[in-house]
Order: sequence, then C-alpha cells, then structure tokens
Amino acid sequence: MIHIRPSDERGRNKLSWLDSRFTFSFDQYYDPDHVQFRSLRVINEDLVAPGGGFPTHPHRDMEILTWILEGALEHRDNTGGHGVIRPGELQHMTAGRGVLHSEFNPSPNDPVHLLQIWLLPERRGLDPEYEQLSFADADLRNQFGHVAGPKAPVTIRQDANLYIARLDEGANAQHALGPGRGAWVQVARGKVKLNGTELKAGDGAAVSDEANLKVEAQEPSEVLLFDLA
Repeated sequence: MIHIRPSDERGRNKLSWLDSRFTFSFDQYYDPDHVQFRSLRVINEDLVAPGGGFPTHPHRDMEILTWILEGALEHRDNTGGHGVIRPGELQHMTAGRGVLHSEFNPSPNDPVHLLQIWLLPERRGLDPEYEQLSFADADLRNQFGHVAGPKAPVTIRQDANLYIARLDEGANAQHALGPGRGAWVQVARGKVKLNGTELKAGDGAAVSDEANLKVEAQEPSEVLLFDLA
C-alpha cells in the first residue's frame, strides 16, 4: 500500500529569510493526519536566504539529520560540534539529554536548499553526539546508497535506515523491505515512479505491506528512502 503526501499539501512557513515546507506537523503547523510515520517525525524542506539562519536554540531527545541539496549551511553547537555542510554531505546530531545549536547560511550571495529530518530516538536521555560525512556521487548514482542507520556510515540511534539515490533519466533503483517494516520515500528533486505511482519533487509516500520497492526516474532525480521498523 502506497499513500501519497503531495508536495502542495504540505504545511508552509514563509519569512523574509526562510521558506519552509513541512511534510509532518511542526511548530505552529498541525495536521492530525500527518504527525509522523513510524519513527520518522519531521521532514522540513528549507530554503534559507543568503546570510540568514536559525539562531541558537535547544533540542532534546531527537535524532536530527541534515542533507544539503544546494548551497552550504554552517552548524555550531554547545558540545563543540562545528561544520559547514555542502551537497553530498550528511550531518547527524543526537540531541539526547539536550543540545544548543545554530544553523546559518554563510554565503552573502547564494541561498541554501536543504532537508532537515528528525527521527524519534531508541530511548530518551542519550548522550549528545555530532558527526558529518561526505558521500561520493558514485556511491549514490543509480542505486540506493546506505548512508545512515544503526550500522551505517552515519549513525541513527533508532531502528531506521536512510538510503539516498541520484538517478539518471530512465534509470531505476530497487529496495527490499523486511517483514513488518515500512518505508517513507521522499523525492528531493526530479520526477519518478514508485512501483508505478508517479511522484514529483517535494512529494512523499508512506509505504506499508510492500515487499519490494522500485523507483524509476522520469527525469534526473534525487530520492531519499527511509526503511523503518
């Protein structure tokens, strides 16, 4: 079963420096039909203007991933974590017992386009952690590269795995789901067919009771796939 979350039905918050789209309920946007999917709690698509950003603010008891589509984002936190994230780089933060951090677009000229992702942790009160890793295009090209999870290059402290594929037009990538597991497929850019169902940039799909997933690119596309307990 595949349930589509259309891009244009997402929540939205637009400020002078920020344009955000919310797949799930977030901040002052609440949709009782879209609060979370299994352990996946947030997928925000953010466009941050040059020089704009999120001042220091707290998080706790959440696994936070940031994936850059265009531009760069600078991160600082009170544990000493610091880095500038660029396309092809995935950042992970375990907020755990509590962390303070800020995120800013360091460019004076170019916006930054990103996905911020939150997952519920395996348990509350974890020690805060920070990591950032770059993935070569070849690791993601026309296949689902395993980028994050309990035993992946980037950690997720939850029974959840993230795969990312960059697909050329006409190419496809496949993924098998284990018994009882579900998937969330998020199209970051382009246009694809998921088991024959069309999805465009910004669309998401909740998948249950499907043993195999096949994503076929109708044009050059980038797709995130979450395999969730």
